Amino acid sequence: MQRVDLYDTTLRDGAQSEGISYSVEDKLRITRKLDELGLPFIEGGWPGSNPKDGEFFRRAKTLRLKNAALVAFGSTRRPNLNPAKDPNLRALLNAGTRVVTIFGKSWDLHVRDVLGATLDENLKMIENSVGFLTSRGVRVFYDAEHFFDGWRANRAYALKTVKAAQEAGAEVIIFCDTNGGTLPEELSAVIREARRALRVPAGIHAHNDCGLGVANSLAAVRAGCRQVQGTINGYGERCGNADLTAIIPALQLKMGLTCLPDHKLKELTEVSHFVAEVSNMVQRPGQPFVGSTAFAHKGGVHVHAVMKNPRTYEHIDPAKVGNQRKILVSELSGRTSLVVKAKGLKLDLSKESPAAKKMLALLQQLEHEGYHFEAAEASFELLLQRRLKKLKPFFELESFRVINEKRDSRMVSEATIKLKVKGVHEHAAAEGDGPVNALDNAVRKALITFYPSLAGMHLTDFKVRVLDEKAGTAAKVRVLIQSQDEHDSWGTVGVSENIIQASWQALVDSIEYKLLKDQQRGASRPHG
Repeated sequence: MQRVDLYDTTLRDGAQSEGISYSVEDKLRITRKLDELGLPFIEGGWPGSNPKDGEFFRRAKTLRLKNAALVAFGSTRRPNLNPAKDPNLRALLNAGTRVVTIFGKSWDLHVRDVLGATLDENLKMIENSVGFLTSRGVRVFYDAEHFFDGWRANRAYALKTVKAAQEAGAEVIIFCDTNGGTLPEELSAVIREARRALRVPAGIHAHNDCGLGVANSLAAVRAGCRQVQGTINGYGERCGNADLTAIIPALQLKMGLTCLPDHKLKELTEVSHFVAEVSNMVQRPGQPFVGSTAFAHKGGVHVHAVMKNPRTYEHIDPAKVGNQRKILVSELSGRTSLVVKAKGLKLDLSKESPAAKKMLALLQQLEHEGYHFEAAEASFELLLQRRLKKLKPFFELESFRVINEKRDSRMVSEATIKLKVKGVHEHAAAEGDGPVNALDNAVRKALITFYPSLAGMHLTDFKVRVLDEKAGTAAKVRVLIQSQDEHDSWGTVGVSENIIQASWQALVDSIEYKLLKDQQRGASRPHG
């Protein structure tokens, strides 16, 4: 089976996403996780551009990677400067990696308007830089930046740039769709023609500005590329980079190519969630293959068909990528959906049982009152567990109080809470940016000694909707909370005429669901 080499640039290109700022420790954790997944190349950063990346490569020398080669990234030398004196190239060597990737200009517009160099000088910059590094025993991958834009503007010159890198000893030439504006048909045609001028392997580095990062990467492989660069979850500047969590299963399960060991493919969803957690990014539910709703089915015809044969509405077995089927429940659900859901939770509920009929009636009544379990599956699971008397509360609320105070120009909320945990009465107070944040901080403060794993979860989204606008200030509100830890993300719901009460319901469900899952994994063992 033909192999495609995966090249991850989450720690460099992915770090350019708005909202992402990795610490050195974050980068080390992600590196270890990607190595465990089995990726052959992990780009750690640009050591010549900032002190953080320099420190990362110094600390990364102690990592005992089993599968991956760590890669340092940088640019060609500056115009009219000897490569041996170029600080960027020196920093690449000092990073101590066996593999280095450097990028150079393929588009004559960039050479003139950005570098301020002549076209001939740019060719010398590419040749000198690659040659300098290879002469020091370093393997060099060459990123042909803006190659497709350069091809459109000046085809002959774009080819000269990659030939210069090849002749100087570059091991792989990577065609970069840096602006993300190329369509798959054009990209394939360009790669097929450009490859005729090369004798070394080619790769692809696609951006997602047209929503085609994954499609272009797969098209490039069909056109002969044997290295694919991308990021976990498609993180990257502007619209992001090609998403490796979609590329990997597409290559392996759809195109019959090898890029990961089969048993490692099952870790893909976990890795996606892990990187999202460390990146402090909300996991996109509809993300192909690894998203929480990638294999979700809602009532009616779909659920009935999937229960008979999953292939009717699933393009792959979700277990192949470490994901799972979800049967969504709502007022539209029949008893079949409830029974399937209960079975998935290892709960005994038969379709014709009185419990199933009562549960369906309760579900329909709650949804009529404003609950929305389709967006809050964690709350529904807890409801099911409680009704079937399978869930023992992790704590009991005795009372709470929330005070809002204006201090100078800012509002501050303070929550005081009394709980009973494992027979112990706990009293805690905490401040927050708002009443829900203060409550969240206070309840965690009261529980953290008993359940240390709560330190690993956080709220990622908070939504409020007025259910009956005509009722004015007496209207019910629905609060939806999304929470996340390193393993998963989940939604919970609360409904009340009082927004604080609705928020408390959703908050308690969020914490209890986290503790329930930890208990099932054996990860959360209450103290005391």
